[in-house]
Amino acid sequence: QPPVPELPQFLFAVHFRPPHSKWRSGAMELPSGNRLNPPSSSVSSRRRRQRFLSEGGRVDRISALPDDLLLQVLCRLRCARTAALTSAVARPWRGLWRHLTELSFREIAPDALEAALGLVARPAISLLEIDIPEEHRGEIDPARVSALLRTAARLAPTALVFTACGNCSVAPIEVPVFHRATSIKLEVHNLCLTPPAHGLEFPVLERLSVGGGYAFDTDEFIQRCPRLRVLEVGNRCRLHKIKVHSTTIEELVVSDDCWANGIDIMAPALKQLKLSIRMDSQFSVSFSAPMVENLWWDFSCPSQNVGDDGWRMLHLSLWKKESVNTLRLTIDAGPSMLMDLEDYAEAYAPFADRNFSEEIASLPNFSVLQLHLIRRGHAFGPVVSNLLGICTFIQKLKCTGVCPPNCPCEQPQNWRSQTISLWQLLKKLK
Repeated sequence: QPPVPELPQFLFAVHFRPPHSKWRSGAMELPSGNRLNPPSSSVSSRRRRQRFLSEGGRVDRISALPDDLLLQVLCRLRCARTAALTSAVARPWRGLWRHLTELSFREIAPDALEAALGLVARPAISLLEIDIPEEHRGEIDPARVSALLRTAARLAPTALVFTACGNCSVAPIEVPVFHRATSIKLEVHNLCLTPPAHGLEFPVLERLSVGGGYAFDTDEFIQRCPRLRVLEVGNRCRLHKIKVHSTTIEELVVSDDCWANGIDIMAPALKQLKLSIRMDSQFSVSFSAPMVENLWWDFSCPSQNVGDDGWRMLHLSLWKKESVNTLRLTIDAGPSMLMDLEDYAEAYAPFADRNFSEEIASLPNFSVLQLHLIRRGHAFGPVVSNLLGICTFIQKLKCTGVCPPNCPCEQPQNWRSQTISLWQLLKKLK
C-alpha cells in the first residue's frame, strides 16, 4: 500500500476551530450551543494519543479532535466526494463522511452515486443534494431516476435537491413520499413526474420547486401536500393547466416561460404571485386570491389567436404596485401596411379564438391600461376605440401620440360617432 501523502497543515487551519466557538471549562462550545468535551480519563487520553500518531511517527493534531468536530469540518466542504477523499489523510477520517448530516453529491456518475448512497450510515439526514451531470444523460432513464429517488427517500432528508436530465421520456416517474422533508427541489429536464401512488402525502412539506418537467400536474401534487406554503414551477416546465386550489399556499411562482393552456387559481391565503407563461391556443383564466399583495403576470401569445379584425395580441402583462393593478397589452397589426385591413384579416391574420373583450373579462380587475400598438403604418383609431369601450372602468389615461394629417383612421368614420363613457376616469395626461 503506497504511503499516504503528507498534506499541508494550512489546508485544515481554517477548520481547526469553528467560527465564533468558545472554550469554557475545558470544553469547546459550538455556535449551535453544543459542547465538545475532551476525554475524561487518562486511559482514553493515552488511546487517543496513540491513535493520532501517523504512520511516519508524526503527531496528527487534526485527527486528535473529537469525531463530532471532525464531522463539522467535513460538513463545511459542501461535497460528499471531497469529504470521502479525506480518508487518505489518516485512518480516523476513513468512512467518517458516511455519518454527515448534510450530503451533496455533484458531478458523479449514476453507478458511483448509487454505490455511495448505499454507504450512508445515518438513518436520517438534514440535507441531501444530488446533481447528475448532463454528460450522463444517456444513462438516465425513468427506471434509474425512480430508483435514485427511492434511495433518497430512505435517507429521510428534511431538505432534498435533485437534478437530472433525461431524453424527453414521457414514461411516468413516481416521486416517493419524503415523510420528513419540509423542502423539495426537483430539476428534472425532459422527464415526467407523478405524485406518490395510493393517495400518499408529503405530511410536512412546506416548499416545493419543480423545473423542466414534462406534463407536470400542479393540482395532483398540491393535493398531496397539506402544509404547502410555497410552490415554484420553472425552467420551461410543460404544464397542462396551472390549477391551484389551496387554503395554505402563500406564494406561487411560475417562471421561465412555462407552456400552459390555462390557470385556475383559488387560493384565499395567497400573497405573492408571479406568472411567466406561454399561452397555448385554448388558454383560459379563472382567478380568486383576495389577499394577494404582490402580483405579476407576464403572458406571451405565440399562437396570436386573440384579437379583433387584423389586430392580434402578442403579449399581456399585469402587475400590482401600491395597491393599483396595471394592464399592459402589446398588439400587432401584422404586415397590413401593404394592404387593406379587411383583406389582411381575411388572408393572413391567425384565426382568433377569442376577442379582446373575452380575454380582458377573465383578468383580475385593473385601473390602469397601457397599450403598445405595433401599427406598421396602418390605422389604429378603431382598435383603440374598441379597447376603451371594453375598459370603461379605467381611472387613468395617458396618450403619447396623435394621428398625423390625412391619417387612414379617417376611413371608415363609423367608429368616430360612438360614445364611450369612462365613468371612473380621474386623470387624463397628454
